[in-house]
Amino acid sequence: MITTLALRGLLDRPWRSLFLLGGFGLGVGVMITLLAIGEAMVLQSRDEKLVGGGDVTVLPDGLDLEVMKTGGVGGMFVSIANARFVHRQLLASPRLSDAVSAVAPQTDGVLLYLRAGDREFPVRALGELPSATRAVGAAPTIVAGAWDDDASDRQWKAPSPAALLHEIDRFHHTPATLTPEERATWGEWHYFNVLSADSQRWAFLTLAVGGDVPQGAWGGQVLLTVHEQGRPARRFERVVRPGEIHLDTARADLALGRDSVQVLPDGRYRVSAQAREQGSGALATITLTLTPAPGAYFPGTSIGGDALVSGYAVPGLRASAVGELCVAGRCERFDGAQAYHDHNWGVWRDVEWEWGAARAGAYTLLYGRVLRSGADDVREPLFVYLVDSLGFRALFRPQDIVYEDARRITVDGKRVPVPARATLTDARGADTLRIVLEIEDAVGSDVRRDRRGPGARTERAKPYFIQMKGTATITGRLQGAVLRGVGSGFFETYR
Repeated sequence: MITTLALRGLLDRPWRSLFLLGGFGLGVGVMITLLAIGEAMVLQSRDEKLVGGGDVTVLPDGLDLEVMKTGGVGGMFVSIANARFVHRQLLASPRLSDAVSAVAPQTDGVLLYLRAGDREFPVRALGELPSATRAVGAAPTIVAGAWDDDASDRQWKAPSPAALLHEIDRFHHTPATLTPEERATWGEWHYFNVLSADSQRWAFLTLAVGGDVPQGAWGGQVLLTVHEQGRPARRFERVVRPGEIHLDTARADLALGRDSVQVLPDGRYRVSAQAREQGSGALATITLTLTPAPGAYFPGTSIGGDALVSGYAVPGLRASAVGELCVAGRCERFDGAQAYHDHNWGVWRDVEWEWGAARAGAYTLLYGRVLRSGADDVREPLFVYLVDSLGFRALFRPQDIVYEDARRITVDGKRVPVPARATLTDARGADTLRIVLEIEDAVGSDVRRDRRGPGARTERAKPYFIQMKGTATITGRLQGAVLRGVGSGFFETYR
């Protein structure tokens, strides 16, 4: 009966019937589409691989989320550089404790190869911290056994002060992929500086290894320069044979014969060195116990790619030192003195850099870039890295440093113009920064000198390496707050 009525209605009013049927079909189609979208949204909201069970997913800048999700070519080998630093100093930092309750770092779908005897199997690996994943509500259901953090998980999430220093301050062997010429110019060193209480005297200490470490021709050097404002610097050095050198690619400790850098269990550095002055033969000794400020560090990073191997880490961007410096029997005691420590490694042929580090009130700043002339022509962008008592504060990218070369110094009998003042400025959205460096003292050295023999020289466009001491003043605004500070620091450039 119903079928008969429907057919007679369709024959009696065909156009109206077709219009009603089309509208009904369109409504059903729209409903099916909406239900499918809703189901997809619910599934994605429950997908821990996509959101980690939390409210925010952090991905590298420029990454296509769908490419990463579907495993396209652009999603291969995706990683976040210095992920531990991002976790500790950004996402899980005390600065964000009022907004971030839990952070769970994860890696998924990493391609690894498992070797069993002569056979090799591709596998997909997953990595996460059980306690962190549990904290964001994304922990799997445990059918049997336990799923808890092990020692490696705990060290990744919250390393001890000593473990953190070994992590970012460890040594390296000369890469086998370098050419013989590049291996000969490989160098790596611990660098420390310390400033007297009246800011009139300071010392730079370097304990270095260089060459084809550890298999080829290589060795070590202790270099100590002692400065007093307005007077010539005094240089002390000692060469160390390979048999007297002990270094570790998993630790920051270094021994150059009787001189050493040692990380103590509580996260302090114990440093001792001695060397003799060029010419006079006067003996200088220095012993320091360096205490880095918590959170005030720059994580280890390598820049330059294949054209330039240059690594740099700053475990002690803001530090205090206790110890003694003695030159020819005359000693000066340091007690809570301003100090700094960094670590460099890489190929140092045809390389120049801009660099500076200073305290500025409650803030500590680090700026720099590496340049390499020649066929490679590497010009890394300039950066300014800012920390305060809670650790990392901001990163700025000034276009350049504006120098005012109004001072003159004498280098090997030649008058060389050097900066009297320098300025760095940047604006990133509403955040602004202006740094003014007032140079109080400068010394230079001619980098064209060549160790191949007396009088041998290599030509360079900027032949003088300039080390400066002065004050840094920072002003600006950061997240709506006034930014201001003044303090002492050290700076380097080439002329």
